[in-house]
Amino acid sequence: MKSSVSSSPHQYHQRSTAQLMRLVCYATLPGFAAQLWFFGWGTLIQFLIAATVALVTEAAILECRKQDFEKALSDCSALLTALLLALCLPPLAEWWVTAIGAFFAIAIVKQLYGGLGFNLFNPAMAAYIALLVSFPVAMTSWLPPQELAARGYDLLDACYLIFTGYTAEGYSLNQVRNLADGYTMATPLDSVKTDLSQGFTYTEALTKQPFTDGLGIGWFWINLAYLCGGLFLLKMRAIKWHIPVSMLAAMAVIALILHLSNSDVYPSVMFHLLSGGTMLGAFFIATDPVSASTTDKGRLMYGALIGAWIIIIRTWGGYPDAIAFAVVLTNMAVPLIDYYTRPRTYGHSRSVKKVKKS
Repeated sequence: MKSSVSSSPHQYHQRSTAQLMRLVCYATLPGFAAQLWFFGWGTLIQFLIAATVALVTEAAILECRKQDFEKALSDCSALLTALLLALCLPPLAEWWVTAIGAFFAIAIVKQLYGGLGFNLFNPAMAAYIALLVSFPVAMTSWLPPQELAARGYDLLDACYLIFTGYTAEGYSLNQVRNLADGYTMATPLDSVKTDLSQGFTYTEALTKQPFTDGLGIGWFWINLAYLCGGLFLLKMRAIKWHIPVSMLAAMAVIALILHLSNSDVYPSVMFHLLSGGTMLGAFFIATDPVSASTTDKGRLMYGALIGAWIIIIRTWGGYPDAIAFAVVLTNMAVPLIDYYTRPRTYGHSRSVKKVKKS
């Protein structure tokens, strides 16, 4: 009887690409559900639009390249890209914004580089940046959590607003915002940044109604939900701990130093960690196996750089959340990080000793 032994490293619980992608999708469900609870049905509709465009785009391009698109689509990578993009978009963004983003992520960022495994940048984040730069008004048209809104919206209203720009009763998105007692913001990060730029202190900025106990209403629970999903991925060994831990640690250390230096100007550590898309970015976006570093030491450096960039951009940049920009900027450094963190080949010493001639 012949037996075969695969080359190292040896893994006892090896997953296919499709299994890994599906597992990551499942792990987003707690955060997805939290977003639906606090911000309505819009996110679900955005995901359906993004998924449809992403799958059709990938199938069309692969067919043009004479490749087996059915096999490629079954790996669920395009579906995961669509999901991550939809989770980052304002729930009531117009349908064409989502469609353009999904097309850009698959056609330009992924397939133009050769398909899965060859893309330099994270497709969802590169597409998000392209949309944010091209359509800043649409990309910042968030509503406050539904518990603060004077008038909520149901699934039918969400469909009408996304596809026509009006609710079933004829209200435009701007009118729905006005009915929400004027509380409109991208995230609590945006609200605090705006107040600080107007001369208010950090403490004064937190006295507004969208905040409770120093954290944004809704975003605290959304981040905790994504944290639970991320811990599930760690337990299942779908991702390694290096990137999320180093990213969150870097954010915490830098934010703590700044806050201790001037608590009236710089937000607290907990505010940074539990606002915006921090936990989604740490466990689901930064850990992309294609665009992230591939060595353990490299992953630590990669995650720390993302965390540092997030605090820098949030503090002194023009984009309050900064997750997408931090990830894409650090993606460009991955080849250099991998080059200088390559593990030593087994059996070779770090320095070669000269052999003396006898």
